[in-house]
Amino acid sequence: MGLLRIMMPPKLQLLAVLTFGVAMLFLENQIQKLEDSRGKLERAIARHEVREIEQRHSMDGSRQDVPLDEDDDILIIYNRVPKTASTSFTNIAYDLCAKNKYHVLHINTTKNNPVMSLQDQMRFVRNVSSWREMKPGFYHGHISYLDFAKFGVKKKPIYINVIRDPIERLVSYYYFLRFGDDYRPGLRRRKQGDKKTFDECVAAGGSDCAPEKLWLQIPFFCGHSSECWNVGSRWALDQAKYNLINEYFLVGVTEELEDFIMLLEAALPRFFKGATELYRSGKKSHLRKTTEKKAPSKETTAKLQQSDIWKMENEFYEFALEQFQFVRAHAVREKDGELYILSQNFFYEKIYPKAN
Repeated sequence: MGLLRIMMPPKLQLLAVLTFGVAMLFLENQIQKLEDSRGKLERAIARHEVREIEQRHSMDGSRQDVPLDEDDDILIIYNRVPKTASTSFTNIAYDLCAKNKYHVLHINTTKNNPVMSLQDQMRFVRNVSSWREMKPGFYHGHISYLDFAKFGVKKKPIYINVIRDPIERLVSYYYFLRFGDDYRPGLRRRKQGDKKTFDECVAAGGSDCAPEKLWLQIPFFCGHSSECWNVGSRWALDQAKYNLINEYFLVGVTEELEDFIMLLEAALPRFFKGATELYRSGKKSHLRKTTEKKAPSKETTAKLQQSDIWKMENEFYEFALEQFQFVRAHAVREKDGELYILSQNFFYEKIYPKAN
């Protein structure tokens, strides 16, 4: 290339550079168009599959009058927080659904907006509650908590979730937007081409690494109220804690994902039978790692930890971790470095009146 510059006149060099630049822009535009077309095709295929299922089941209308078995009339909603190992865990559900005979459905919101409109909230709640062909069902998507009772539904779904150390989650998301991961390595990311490290971003006061970006796990658990999304709201933190305890069946942490899966298998075998062994086997379908991720320096971490936003998000994380460890302590025992699920520890006695 250096020899070429020497031999070419300056005007031709400039023309060559401009031509190359235009060619690169054209290629990037074509790649983006292909990605958009792929997304539209996936949505069209999904709609076609849903219509086929509905038509197949509508041919036997008499089944609608037959109540579902209690084990089948179950909905699990995993309103997954980004960059908490959510794809890794969801892929385990996909791997098991055929064997354990349940359905897995992705809730795809426009631009991954976690807040639904009021009309979409009603549509979603009524749809998944009455869609018997998809029961038992495992729904997952980046949506904030939604209270089904608010919409007049008698039977609530089972909510589960996983959260992560707030700074670790933000660092992972920062590099994911720039370099993607090993799950879909060829996909062009929104911040692709930006080589600035997370440390450099914090030092420069960049918006992608600002403390406000930490505010995500609290609103996901808080829900659809406007106050949930007011950064730094103490009310939102308290509501998130309340929902975690009262509305979620189990909330795990990314750092102890295997134990979370083990507890789910013990408590909900209808969905998760075989999940622990699948996770331990290291099957590639559930492994996902962000590319080019660099751990933040101690100085960067200390700077973020000075913010009130980090203190609140970390308080929520520690609260969730303590609750998870409490549940685990009463469900498992350790022997020779391995965890074992406890067998049933209650029984019935003194049953009256006595049978003749």
